[in-house]
Amino acid sequence: MSAIGFLHPVLALIVWSLLIWVLLYARRIPAMQKAKIAPDTAKSPDGDWKEKMPLKAQAAAHNYNHLMEQPTIFYALMFYLYLTDNTGHVIFYLACAYVVLRIVHSIIQVSAGPVMMRFTVFSLSTLCLMGMVVMSIL
Repeated sequence: MSAIGFLHPVLALIVWSLLIWVLLYARRIPAMQKAKIAPDTAKSPDGDWKEKMPLKAQAAAHNYNHLMEQPTIFYALMFYLYLTDNTGHVIFYLACAYVVLRIVHSIIQVSAGPVMMRFTVFSLSTLCLMGMVVMSIL
């Protein structure tokens, strides 16, 4: 496996995160305009303006936030593995599975899908990440 090829899942998740950012604003800006929410009143992330936002607009924002949380462990781990030349096929396939599962998680969340389905996919992605960590230690 080439070292550069090993990092392709990292790039894929970065691209996906940026696409969700676009979706976030593609939903949020029109929703704010429709609800007549002035940008200055939305300074606090916990303000009452959020109650006026439709679920679809909120779901995209929540998913973007989720993509800034646990995947940071994935990014750090992938670069650690790359720098320590621990770029085996099994770890690569776990990384690919992690990214695919995070994309599926996003699709479920931004479509306001069932929470338990989203939780199951999130749990599976976390198990992939944990598997990568265990393999990096062994």
